[in-house]
Amino acid sequence: MQKHHYFILLLSGFTLPVLGQGTITVQNEATVARNEAVVGVSWKALKARYSTLDSANFRLIDSRTKAEIPYQLERQGEASVQNLLMQVSVPAKSSVQVSVQKGKPAPVAAKTFARYVPERLDDFAWENDKVAFRAYGKALEGTKGDAYGLDVWVKRTDKLVLDARYKRGKYHEDIGDGMDYYHVGHTLGAGNVMPYVKDSVYYSKNYHRWKVLDNGPIRTTFVLEYDEWDVNGLKVTATKKITLDAGTQMNRVEATYRYSGASKLPVVVGIIKRPELGQMLLDEQRGIMAYWEPQHGPDGITGVGSVLLTPVTAMKITGEQLLAQSTSVQNEPFIYYTGACWNKAGVITDAPAWFAYLQAFKEALASPLVVQMN
Repeated sequence: MQKHHYFILLLSGFTLPVLGQGTITVQNEATVARNEAVVGVSWKALKARYSTLDSANFRLIDSRTKAEIPYQLERQGEASVQNLLMQVSVPAKSSVQVSVQKGKPAPVAAKTFARYVPERLDDFAWENDKVAFRAYGKALEGTKGDAYGLDVWVKRTDKLVLDARYKRGKYHEDIGDGMDYYHVGHTLGAGNVMPYVKDSVYYSKNYHRWKVLDNGPIRTTFVLEYDEWDVNGLKVTATKKITLDAGTQMNRVEATYRYSGASKLPVVVGIIKRPELGQMLLDEQRGIMAYWEPQHGPDGITGVGSVLLTPVTAMKITGEQLLAQSTSVQNEPFIYYTGACWNKAGVITDAPAWFAYLQAFKEALASPLVVQMN
C-alpha cells in the first residue's frame, strides 16, 4: 500500500568495521502491497553497523533488480542526520533486500516540496508527486476570501507544480497538469482538526509562523504555529506538524494543543460537504472517514479522506461538513492522516476505489514495515 512513518528496526549478527557491502531487509507482513513506500532507518544505528559509512558516498541497490533505490537523509530540523529514508516497493507478505554499497548516488528528482508563499497572502503550500495542499496564513485573515480548513490542489502529473502555478497566478483552470477548484470557506476543508465543545467547532485564526524541517526529495516535513484563541473559556495555542511522503495521497498530521487546566480536549477532524449528493464512508470502528464529492462540472471529482489513530467517539454529518470526533491530550500530539485524490488523474477514479485505498492504508498503518540490517 502507501507510505507511513513507522518502522521496526532489528539488528542481527556482528558489527561490520567497514562498509564494503551490507544488506538491509525490508519485510512487509501486511496483506496489502506497499508500493513506493518511504521507510526509515535510524542513522545512528546504521553508523554503528557500518562504521565507515560516508553520508556523501553510498548507494542503495535493490538486490533483485539491481536498480538504484532513491533515498534521503532526514534531519527533522536538526543539524545532524537522524534517519535514512528510502523508497521501496514490497509485495504483500514478502520482503526486499537492499544492498548498501560505496559510491556516488545517482541524483534523485524531487518528489516532495513545501514553501511559504508571501506573494499570495501568506499561503503555505506543499505537494508530492500525487497531490498538492495549502494552508492559509495571517494576511488572509479578515478578507473576503478567508478560509479555515486545508485546501487541495489536484494534479495529474508526477512533476512538482506549485511554483509554476503561483508564478502564472492562474491556477483555477486546468492547462494539463491539474488545478485548484476545491472550495474550503469557513469549514475544516480537506481534513483540518480543531477543538470541538458542546457541538461547536472552535476555529483558530490562520497559522502565523512556520518552519520547514525537511524538504525532499522523498519526504517533506514542516510545522505551522497558531496563536492563542478562546475555546469555550479555555485559552489554547496549537502547533501542527505535517509530513508528506512521495507516492502517497495522505498527509501525516501531528496537532499539539497547549492550555492550562483540563488534561484533555475534545477535537474534530472535518471534511467539507457539498450541497449536491456525494458518496460517504463513516467507519467509526476503524477510524476512516471519506467523501467522494459530486461531479464539479468539467473539473472532475475530488475524493477526500481522513484516517484517525485515536479512538473515534462519533462520526456525524452536519449541514456543511463530515466530522469525526475524538480527544486530544494536553501537550501530546494528536496524530491522524488526511489526504485527497482526483478522478482525472486516472488512478483512483470512483468512490469504491477511494474507500478501498483508505481501508488498505489503515491496514498498512497497523502492520508497519520491518527493517533489519544483516
